[in-house]
Amino acid sequence: MSTPHAQHRAADAVPTTPELLRELSAQTSRLIRDEMRLAQKEFEISAQRAGRGAGLAGAAGVLAVLGLATLVAAAVAALSLVLSVWLAAVVVAVVLFAAAGIAAMVGKKQVEQASEPPRESAVSVKQDFETIKESRHVAR
Repeated sequence: MSTPHAQHRAADAVPTTPELLRELSAQTSRLIRDEMRLAQKEFEISAQRAGRGAGLAGAAGVLAVLGLATLVAAAVAALSLVLSVWLAAVVVAVVLFAAAGIAAMVGKKQVEQASEPPRESAVSVKQDFETIKESRHVAR
């Protein structure tokens, strides 16, 4: 047989609704804080990796420019076997300037094409509006 004291102790073991709500609120707050800390840590790790990657990409670019400069020097040296050194350097410089001019013209053309409004999609959007207008008139 249970005593009133034992029944009171059993009733204390079952939390009340306000207690459950407080516990839910506390756990939700703790969960959100923990998730925010985790997201912050993941962001820090990602930013560190991106920084390292950008640094390595920059180093690769510098090394590529140095390699290109070495190839230019080698071209001048090779041409200097048949021409005087100053003339070989001028020939290589003219070739490089010509390549730069071609690249600039192609790049300019690409930029101009990119700045033109997309004609196909504009026509498509106009057709869609016309179809919608027609369907509204038919529905009435």
